[in-house]
Amino acid sequence: MTLEEIRGQDTVPESTARMQGAGKALHELLLSAQRQGCLTAGVYESAKVLNVDPDNVTFCVLAADAEDEGDIALQIHFTLIQAFCCENDIDIVRVGDVQRLAAIVGAGDEAAAPGDLHCILISVSAASAPASPRRGQRPAASQADLCVLPAEPQ
Repeated sequence: MTLEEIRGQDTVPESTARMQGAGKALHELLLSAQRQGCLTAGVYESAKVLNVDPDNVTFCVLAADAEDEGDIALQIHFTLIQAFCCENDIDIVRVGDVQRLAAIVGAGDEAAAPGDLHCILISVSAASAPASPRRGQRPAASQADLCVLPAEPQ
């Protein structure tokens, strides 16, 4: 069952409170991860990281505005990233407001502004990861160990 299906079933105020709680948790996670100085933002950059080191990726944020729904290439990339994340036990969340995501990760700051925020990966920092995790097993991570990998300069 997807969040959209759950949202369609729940018409009580608790669903709104639950959604606000989830939004706040995502906001705090992104800020905490960004403070560690690690961010992978962008569909292509994220695909590269997923290809090289999927065992250390713990969370994926996919963002698309209403106008992005018509972008077939972006939707194909989302489908492929989602399939890869599911295959590698990486948690995924989809958000519908790229501008809000940009405000959270500081895209207004010219020096740190990632270009593409349609996909963001949160990973276990290299310092806390085991030397060679076995395929299919993610290293245990505390909240302090999570970070978003750095974006490549454009």
